[in-house]
Amino acid sequence: MTPESDPDSDSHHNASEPHQNQPLMTMGASPDAAGSAVIALHGRGATARSILQFVETFRQSEQVALAPQAMGQSWYPNSFLAETESNEPGLSSGLQAIDSALVEVETAGIPLERTLLLGFSQGACLTAEFVARKPRRYGGVAILSGGVIGPETSLRDYDGSFEGTPIFIGCSDNDPHIPLERVHETTTIFEALEGDVTERIYERMGHGINEDEQKAVTELVERLR
Repeated sequence: MTPESDPDSDSHHNASEPHQNQPLMTMGASPDAAGSAVIALHGRGATARSILQFVETFRQSEQVALAPQAMGQSWYPNSFLAETESNEPGLSSGLQAIDSALVEVETAGIPLERTLLLGFSQGACLTAEFVARKPRRYGGVAILSGGVIGPETSLRDYDGSFEGTPIFIGCSDNDPHIPLERVHETTTIFEALEGDVTERIYERMGHGINEDEQKAVTELVERLR
């Protein structure tokens, strides 16, 4: 697992693009030799290293995993339900971080169809918003305790098609950060965009990842071969 630099080590970061000078950590096979890829987004207060430790529990030997690091360990400052403008420029910069990781994977010769996008908590919200804005045929998408970003009144029509991309959405029914209604709304949006969506709601789990979710993600990863 190799970081390009230490998180937040660049004190001369661009305030309008806070996450662009942060490290992109990698683990596993080299991108040029890998047959598939996992791009993982950490939650608020966590790190790229911590989400890669989770990925390591199910990553296949021939896969490369990449994890962008958020400046200050937070992709955006407020709740994902807040007005979108209040979460800028972190939100747009975070979406760009995902895009940059995808470019690196595609440049190495790994197609989108063999790339899984995964996020937990704030990282799940960022991942959900990214794929909703750019629906394509990905290898898979895993949204763990998250949903599309913005207040209810801002939920908008997204254009495009996932072309049957397998998508897993898991969350607790009493998550203190993620309203259940937003999880359902996200599922509805993804289904309208022609995603093959599996939504699982767990009773009284709180904010975390359980064994069933890990198994579901493992199955998505195994399908990347």
